[in-house]
Amino acid sequence: MKKWMLYLASILMVIGFLTGCGAGSEEPTDSDESSQQTSEETNSEAELGENEVRITVSKDNGSEYIAEEEIEIEEGAKLMDVLKENFYVETAENDQFVTSIERVSAEEGEEKSWIFEVNGEMANVGASEYELSPGDEITFDFQAWE
Repeated sequence: MKKWMLYLASILMVIGFLTGCGAGSEEPTDSDESSQQTSEETNSEAELGENEVRITVSKDNGSEYIAEEEIEIEEGAKLMDVLKENFYVETAENDQFVTSIERVSAEEGEEKSWIFEVNGEMANVGASEYELSPGDEITFDFQAWE
């Protein structure tokens, strides 16, 4: 009888060990991967806070991402001031013309410049004159002249 109990206990221990080892080795299912992608997409398209704007910096009509920041602003904040406070920016002509953002600038003879859009539309004033509003989504793109 003792041998039989010892044999049964040994089998239960082996089954328990194999079950415990197998639990952590499951491969992700399609539903696990899709829920992970959905949460990542939600984070990148997250709603802005009450007094925030999003500034995205890219190249060649958005084909290359450089940087993106969600920034809390105060009432009456000017785009150029907020840009300079949060990114490495160089300007020309008394802050009227952005020449470099995050050390990306035109090389000698290259016909490229920084263009910006606010909420998907070209701005009709310069960055130093544009007064930000909460929820604005600004894109600065380094692109060829058109």
